[in-house]
Amino acid sequence: MQVDTVIHARWIIPVEPDITLEHHSLVIHEGRIIDLLPTGQATAQYQAVTTENLPDHALLPGFINSHTHAAMTLLRGRADDLQLMDWLQNHIWPLEQRWVSEEFVKDGTDLAIAEMLMGGTTCFNDMYFFPNISAQQAIQHGIRASIGLVVFDFPTVWADNSEMYLSKAQALHDVLRGEPLITTTFAPHAPYTVSDAPLQKVLALSGQHQTPVHIHVHETRHEVEQAQADSGKRPLQRLHELGLVNPSLLAVHATQLNDEEIQLMADAGAHIIHCPESNLKLASGFCPVAKCLAAGINVALGTDGAASNNDLDMLGEMRTAALLAKAVAEDASAVPAMAALRMATINGAKALGLDKEIGSLSIGKAADVIAIDLSALETQPVYCPVSQIVYAANRRQVTDVWVAGKQLLKQGQLTALDIAALRGKIAVWQQRLAS
Repeated sequence: MQVDTVIHARWIIPVEPDITLEHHSLVIHEGRIIDLLPTGQATAQYQAVTTENLPDHALLPGFINSHTHAAMTLLRGRADDLQLMDWLQNHIWPLEQRWVSEEFVKDGTDLAIAEMLMGGTTCFNDMYFFPNISAQQAIQHGIRASIGLVVFDFPTVWADNSEMYLSKAQALHDVLRGEPLITTTFAPHAPYTVSDAPLQKVLALSGQHQTPVHIHVHETRHEVEQAQADSGKRPLQRLHELGLVNPSLLAVHATQLNDEEIQLMADAGAHIIHCPESNLKLASGFCPVAKCLAAGINVALGTDGAASNNDLDMLGEMRTAALLAKAVAEDASAVPAMAALRMATINGAKALGLDKEIGSLSIGKAADVIAIDLSALETQPVYCPVSQIVYAANRRQVTDVWVAGKQLLKQGQLTALDIAALRGKIAVWQQRLAS
């Protein structure tokens, strides 16, 4: 049978089911996985336009970065070592007010896409200003993206008030509906920046369009205490009373959850987006991941923006998530390597409503695939490929990336991004932002 691509690999880790296949091959045709079988059988059954031989590599589904502010790569390192509200109100927001524009978002998103592809991320869930530009750049470069349709109460460079944010959100949702690699979420920033009336409209729009609601919630103790002082309610309680704690909710950070709130989210089928490195850097607190997983909550993984992480490295994020969960739970078996890998792949797909399309190497799904070279000294010897990937591998060992069957990284080199031109643009932004 003539097909587009056959990849022969030392190991294939489908994620679902939880197995590791040795000396198997992945068969791709017209952007989809059509077979996964032993290499000898693949050689006999298929003739490919492109054949990849990866004798030291593990193939696995592309990472899904479930929470980003992609364009904030341009602010990487600009305001480090500060508490969240100081960082946000006294540094980040003033810089954004002065500099954020379509050009800023275009160049910052290009930088983020380049970094993510080189680290094995094939899908990102974004929340930032000018989401039309973020979507445009994702489409141009062939990466899969879930574009957050941002909402605030107050004016920013994107809109003047909540009504305008919502109007622009609906319009952009309609424009992007037909894009094969693009989906949308409604993205009210946080309970402390969006009042009840626009949140109720977000709920209605989410139900109408069957679209997730992507929101920072219970990010810090200060946020929760301030909400209680202002209204007598914890933020999650307020969202629950508004009807937003439901299977469409993507609760980002969730570092301040008590046992009752964990059960509430589990019963509602809501999702948590865990951002451990950003939480650590901003001293925001610890998401009780082991408890949440034990309760049956779907926990996905995100990096947050590069301004507070300071990278978009999902391999690093998996390792931190696994190690931190063990320390918080005081249990070395909490979040084993495979659970961390699921958080970075299929759990992210479930949160975004994309698990029928991506998140595992399953026949019929889109061919969003990455290859990690485990021959490096730092990942030798290989007793368990999953453990080596989570606990020892680094993003420079990602050699090849395909999105919907199209190869975007080949032997460590991006195939569709001009790195030299991008470096020049970033240098200009550095001069501007440092002034």
